[in-house]
Amino acid sequence: MLDIKFVRENPDAVDSACASRQNAHWDRDRFFELDESRRATISEVERLQAERNAISKQVGLLMREGRREEAEAAKAEVAANKGRISELEERRAAVEGELFDLVAAIPNIPHESVPYGKDDSDNPEQRKWGEPRAFDFEPKAHWDLGPSTGMIDFDRGVKLAGTRFYLLGGAGALMERALINFFIDQHVMAGFKEWWPPVITNHDSLFGTGQLPKFDEDLFHVSGGMYLIPTAEVMLTNIHRDEILDVDKLPLLYTAFTPCFREEAGSAGRDTRGIIRVHEFDKVEMVKFAKPEDSMNQLESMVAEAEECLRLLGLPYRVVTLCTGDIGFSATKCYDIEVWLPSYGAYKEISSCSNCWDFQARRANIRYRDPKEFKGTRLVHTLNGSGLAVGRAMAAIMENYQNEDGSITVPEALRPYMRGMERIEPED
Repeated sequence: MLDIKFVRENPDAVDSACASRQNAHWDRDRFFELDESRRATISEVERLQAERNAISKQVGLLMREGRREEAEAAKAEVAANKGRISELEERRAAVEGELFDLVAAIPNIPHESVPYGKDDSDNPEQRKWGEPRAFDFEPKAHWDLGPSTGMIDFDRGVKLAGTRFYLLGGAGALMERALINFFIDQHVMAGFKEWWPPVITNHDSLFGTGQLPKFDEDLFHVSGGMYLIPTAEVMLTNIHRDEILDVDKLPLLYTAFTPCFREEAGSAGRDTRGIIRVHEFDKVEMVKFAKPEDSMNQLESMVAEAEECLRLLGLPYRVVTLCTGDIGFSATKCYDIEVWLPSYGAYKEISSCSNCWDFQARRANIRYRDPKEFKGTRLVHTLNGSGLAVGRAMAAIMENYQNEDGSITVPEALRPYMRGMERIEPED
């Protein structure tokens, strides 16, 4: 979330940021009404406390002088004063709670380098790698290749769980596991520490990364006020919630594989075929904790790390910068990496890498200490990125590496993870 002091001193900047995000709004008038009420209440409490202390001192003096009636009257005044302070503290707590909720609903301020735009059609392309394959036969979509090779069973997935679920079998299950291990190994070799977190989380963790309260309808709720995670970002970032980090250990680089669960609220009719937009999917996530002055460099290296995975797999892709109208709630700057999918005749997102500045760290209270540079503590910067979405990587491999006879060539980099398998044949 944003710093309340920043919002107070820069309301026009908040207005401008929300306007640039197209669909973001905040109640400026209510903010200042609450902020003024809070500050007035604090001032009144401090005045009453000073008055109470002065009267309390008089009580002892009056008692020593034998002026009992005046002392009792002073005691009664102190008691009334305490009651008034208690009422004001309750009011202050209520006002601060509403003020906190209001500020927590304001999205992050886009970085000055983020281009203005209305939606994803305004995202500028930064670079491309690889050339989309020119087929000398009519290529099939992964939703056709999956059943024909026995890799994906859509009908039984629906039978087992419902729409937007699928079942992997044979080489499909093997490739899923292979891609997970391949991605994790790449990140660990690049210096990331691997974690294996739970996939059920609590309200505080989801608030810390910005999923709650805004995106509650996109989450799968389970009993006891718990949730299924939408991404491992939630767990990796909250590892250090309410902690103070040592500057000498920054940047911290974390990675994890988890299943991810999303209701996909509001996505009716979008990517309904195949495994591009489903309720449960596997993803390898990267998260970084960095010093403020280093976080933009860390964002660029995170994007490069995700790109390297696609290069090793030989999958054509492009990198785009998300414009102000498409950037996520918690991000100050974000790049999307989009892999080429012949079935769409277009690039589709396979990784989103974001610098969240101190936005998540303030919500989750994650700080660092650098005694050589400053007294006390400061908020770290947090970053997150997909490295990569496993199902989308599988779909891209199936479509880009398909052969005219319906078989699929296994990318060379993936073969050691697939028991040396070089080719996936169609089933009879």
